[in-house]
Amino acid sequence: MREASNADRSRLANLIHFSPYIHQHLDWKPPLDWIGQRPYLLMERDTGLLAALACPPDLPDITWVRLFAASSSVAVDHAWKMLWQATLEELIRWGKIRVTALSLQSWFNQLLEQSQFILIDNVIVLLWDRTTPFPRPNVTGVVLRPMLPEDLRTVVDIDHAAFGLEWKNSLEALELAYQQSSFACVAEADDGIVGYQYSTSSAMGGHLARLAVMPSLQGKGIGYLLVHNVLEHFKKQGSMHVTVNTQQNNSASLALYAKAGFTITGETYRVYQYAFTK
Repeated sequence: MREASNADRSRLANLIHFSPYIHQHLDWKPPLDWIGQRPYLLMERDTGLLAALACPPDLPDITWVRLFAASSSVAVDHAWKMLWQATLEELIRWGKIRVTALSLQSWFNQLLEQSQFILIDNVIVLLWDRTTPFPRPNVTGVVLRPMLPEDLRTVVDIDHAAFGLEWKNSLEALELAYQQSSFACVAEADDGIVGYQYSTSSAMGGHLARLAVMPSLQGKGIGYLLVHNVLEHFKKQGSMHVTVNTQQNNSASLALYAKAGFTITGETYRVYQYAFTK
């Protein structure tokens, strides 16, 4: 096993594309762009690249399993065990930073559970259909405008105030989100930016990818103002539906999206966290 380097980019791309077992974190930054940041380990033999595991942190104190891929030439549980053990040893040397995984597939659930990862939450998918009415917002003193690059440092402050450690994004991640969004705006009051949203679009419809409001102003309708604006935007674009993901135990978000007419689809992603032994 060894660390990945830029010389491995082509072989890693092939592994990711052709592997029967592939986990990719829902990330603004694709797996190949994490090369050069540790830990990003490869398993190989003379016949070629067998498996890869990448867990580089985006912020101090926490990281996500960003990539795990295993070829058909190796047993998936053996590849995971070897790569995870080496990754864990490196992370322990760093000071036992929190390791989290958003699992989209049952085979990956099993690998995580066998390695002392504990289920801590579920992310659920909600959907809004364009035929569903959504009430007009009733907010005064707040206006919406397009997000600008110079807003991002304020946006990251709001993001870090609004989200728990697992869900915070770095400035780099929010810059990537801004670049990849099809519709991004901020909510602005007299004293500055108080909330924001990023949305993306595809042939399947719109997706509300990220929304946050300053905690001191939550519950005052600003979040709904942003959601309403997103739905109006995609309805004008002709999108048939809009999706959003949120934590199953986030009652405030669930109430917000229910008010706008979103319904739970039944699609669920498990959130695991590694349990360090004392």
